[in-house]
Amino acid sequence: MDKSLEKQLAQWLRNQKGACGAYLKLSVLLGVLNGALLVVQAWLLATVLHGVIIEYLPRSAFVVHIGLFALLIALRALVAFGREKVSFEAGRRLRVQVREAVLSKLTRLGPAFINGKPAGAWASIVLEQIEDLQDFYARYLPQMSLAGFIPLIILCCAFPLNWAAGLILLITAPLIPLFMILVGMGAADANRRNFSALQQLSGHFMDRLKALPTLKLFHRAAAEQQAIAKASEAFRERTMAVLRLAFLSSAVLEFFGAVSIAVLAVYFGFSYLGELNFGHYGTPISLFTGMFILIMAPEFYQPLRDLGSHYHAKAQAIGAAEALMELLNAPEPLAVGHTAVPAGELTIRAHELKVLSMDGVTLAGPLSFTIAPQQKIALVGPSGAGKTSLLNVLLGFLPYEGSLLVNGIELNSLDIHQWRQHLGWLGQNPQLFHGSIADNLRLGQSELTDTELWHWLEQARVDDFVKAQADGLQHAIGEFGAGLSVGQAQRLSLARTLAKQAPLMLLDEPSASLDSQNEQWVLDALWNALQDRGCLMITHRLDQLDRVDSVWVMEQGTLVQQGSVASLSQTEGLFQRMLAELPLQVSLDEIADADIVTGGVQ
Repeated sequence: MDKSLEKQLAQWLRNQKGACGAYLKLSVLLGVLNGALLVVQAWLLATVLHGVIIEYLPRSAFVVHIGLFALLIALRALVAFGREKVSFEAGRRLRVQVREAVLSKLTRLGPAFINGKPAGAWASIVLEQIEDLQDFYARYLPQMSLAGFIPLIILCCAFPLNWAAGLILLITAPLIPLFMILVGMGAADANRRNFSALQQLSGHFMDRLKALPTLKLFHRAAAEQQAIAKASEAFRERTMAVLRLAFLSSAVLEFFGAVSIAVLAVYFGFSYLGELNFGHYGTPISLFTGMFILIMAPEFYQPLRDLGSHYHAKAQAIGAAEALMELLNAPEPLAVGHTAVPAGELTIRAHELKVLSMDGVTLAGPLSFTIAPQQKIALVGPSGAGKTSLLNVLLGFLPYEGSLLVNGIELNSLDIHQWRQHLGWLGQNPQLFHGSIADNLRLGQSELTDTELWHWLEQARVDDFVKAQADGLQHAIGEFGAGLSVGQAQRLSLARTLAKQAPLMLLDEPSASLDSQNEQWVLDALWNALQDRGCLMITHRLDQLDRVDSVWVMEQGTLVQQGSVASLSQTEGLFQRMLAELPLQVSLDEIADADIVTGGVQ
């Protein structure tokens, strides 16, 4: 990983620690308190040993010391427990805030952005990668402070007793963080590759799982099984690379910690044997001094060893932060506006409108058009002409250049959430969630009563299906509409859309995946509901355009024709060529006659 990028990610992680609140500081405070109690505990134990072994004092003289020592053991255990609880709470608060920020960002970016990655990849970011921030805030950041405070406290106690011992501690202390850094240099990059492999595996697996019936139908299950096995093996290898680094780091730190303590023990051993005579302040080294410093020596290196063992948490967090920072810093399709949508019927005017992708590439345009109140418009054209991009920009899911006015106010200055309340949307792939039918119908409209729900179910011609269920409106639906036919799912989605009673409906081929009977039911329900509303509908059914006021024909991102069915069918151009290619070879005169009979607007 590039060093400048790694520094950016580390800084981004530190900038988020405000979400932990006071719990992060409280965790450090409890850790310092634990270190201070350890010093007192070491002093009590060294005093008892020196008195019993050197001064031949009776054990009864140290009853208070032993009692305090036992009390300190319990107190340290309590402080350690409290620190674990506080540290976990700090990480939990951070994860909650980051997850809320990620979900809010995805909501603002919209489906045009989200469809750029498989659903499994987003699940990996929202779940695994955010979870992997826990140890960085709960353990690594507090331990960084403790790795400075606790050794400093011990040095302040050691130097007044023996400067040589203090010097040994001071000189050997940097060895542990130095080798920690050397061993962990590649850890962040290894974790980044591991997260990348996890995203690919999650996305690949979830997409194949959803398409399992289709794969079996076309005898592709075995081939996809091999592909998943290959992706799993790549993920296993990268996971093992991360674990190798983590275990190597722990082994190196334990080795240098043990060597440093051994040097200190050798110094005191030779001093007691009379081979070394330096380090003291004019008086011989007592057993108390040696025992006190040797008891504290492992605890002097312990915070540094703990920091090393938690170093992989930093590398893990940096690997996770790359995708999170990229997502949270992604440019949003529309600026955050606060202007209320003007009251009254909606009139939309576009002039030299260019629809852009999230990275600034022109998807459609320049376009100039007007959508009048209650006007019904059919949007037709070959695949890739830019029809869906036009709907996405009206929904606020894509950025644009030029002018797009809603009742005279630029769209990017409107309150986008309020604007979407004025729109009803229905696509060809309905999204239903795990829950009851009522829960799905009330999505975003919790105020709807059961009576109103039955009304819209009847409008969508799906009330008979719901009445046939034992639980009625409480009938459970599986994830992605499991347990429903395509037609039933589409009509339930239609009922949900109609219940919104939006003045403008945006429809993206709502009948494309239906059989002829369900298609007729959906279209009939739509036209009945659209009598007093506007509509912009992408459709491939050119033989069913007799009820629209106007037809817009798109090709290569531009509107090449606009007009009624009757006028366009008599005009040489793309629309006429598309009519000639209809599978049923519908007569142009029949379509024109149907338009005249139903009173189509010219």
